[in-house]
Amino acid sequence: MPEQTLKELNITPESVLELIPQGVSLDALRDKSFLPIALHNGILTFAAADYTCMVDAQILASSMGAAADVKLFAPEEIQSLIRGLYDIKSGVGQDTLNAIEEVDDLSELARQEVMSDTDTAPVIKLVNGILMESLRERATDIHIEPYEDKVRVRYRIDGVLSDRYALPKGHQAPVTSRIKVMANMDIAERFIPQDGRIGISLGERLVDIRVSSLPTQHGERIVMRLLDKTRGMLTLEDLGMKESERARIENIIRRPNGMILFTGPTGSGKSTSLYAILQALARPQVNIITVEDPIEYDLPGVGQVQVNEKAGLTFASTLRSILRQDPDIIMIGEMRDFDTAHIGIQSSLTGHLVFSTLHTNDSISAVTRLHDMGIDSYLIAGSLLGVVAQRLVRRICPHCMEEVATSGIVLKNGITKAWRGRGCDHCSGTGYHGRMGLYEQFDVTPDIQDAISRGASVNEMRDIARKDGFATLLELGLRAVANGETTQEEMLRVVGDA
Repeated sequence: MPEQTLKELNITPESVLELIPQGVSLDALRDKSFLPIALHNGILTFAAADYTCMVDAQILASSMGAAADVKLFAPEEIQSLIRGLYDIKSGVGQDTLNAIEEVDDLSELARQEVMSDTDTAPVIKLVNGILMESLRERATDIHIEPYEDKVRVRYRIDGVLSDRYALPKGHQAPVTSRIKVMANMDIAERFIPQDGRIGISLGERLVDIRVSSLPTQHGERIVMRLLDKTRGMLTLEDLGMKESERARIENIIRRPNGMILFTGPTGSGKSTSLYAILQALARPQVNIITVEDPIEYDLPGVGQVQVNEKAGLTFASTLRSILRQDPDIIMIGEMRDFDTAHIGIQSSLTGHLVFSTLHTNDSISAVTRLHDMGIDSYLIAGSLLGVVAQRLVRRICPHCMEEVATSGIVLKNGITKAWRGRGCDHCSGTGYHGRMGLYEQFDVTPDIQDAISRGASVNEMRDIARKDGFATLLELGLRAVANGETTQEEMLRVVGDA
């Protein structure tokens, strides 16, 4: 291997692109893992992972009237350079937009590797470009929204939607049809909601995409949820909990039986936390079964059941069957009704460890929510081990942090110094990069059990919990502001000031 790396030699995707003749596919160069990197004195130098590309290099150099010289570099360096080339060529250019014909439907198109430069159909290039760009920018969702005179494309990045493109109205049918074909959905059916999945690869990167279509006044609205399988699921250590928070979580999840709930709005990271916990608990001696809607990630060593209400496979009916499968740990995707909650609680009281999610604004309100669903107080007190309410707030970009004055509730709580992101190239001008979790943990101690049994109010239970170190989401958010982890505006947007 050369003593210098490609980066040290100042080899960039832009400089390499100039050396690739018209008509030479990046796909072929990627498959052979070699690239031209310099042309000097009639010698075209190639970077390669090994010498198996020698014949191809000689042919390519000869077509340019040069001799070939192959130098070996680390395979990951070459693939990184190739990904940079795809990034350049996958930009959604105006020529691609202009070339799309305004048609109602497309003939069936095969699913494919989207990181490719060999597809010539403009609509394929457009959809592939949108997928690649959204993944490059760390988007979790893509929204394609039809309106009277245009089609708006938006990406959700770090939990916030931002506009990307306003496509002409005539592009709506081709783009919608292309996505539906990729997702194995019925392109002829436009007046009922549909769901589908797309499995794509970008080189060695595997991405699973959940697709949902919804008929609206101006056409079908498409939302795509992106799940990057290559990045893998987060572990408990990856969740960003403080040391003390993780210790409290690990303490209750190691209990042999009982119920643990995660609460919060859609998109607050509840499923991610549950998957991290199940990964920590999965081992050969334990039988773990989940019932989910939908299954987002495959968990090794875990039996996962997909709800199918059309076939009568509901959360409640599945749970009854699961209990005959000799489980040790059960995960219920969501407690939606009395039947599901009642079976879950009965399971936790008969020797099972049960995890689930619930929609409440804070952790202590989960007790009230279960009571409203028809669960008796003594059952809640006897089964509930703890509740975690969580939120995700955007982190300040470390490259453009600057100090600002505080105001409002932040100042009232004695915090006089805060930070914000000014906006730079690293954060695309947003001032934020990445997210962190706020975890409000409500542990059900003997004192809390007594309070639940006698129907104590939320405020009373909160006062009791404070003796064991309980902190509200607002208090956790204020600490994050004071520590320079997020801005006061972001904290108030996510947590509120109550």
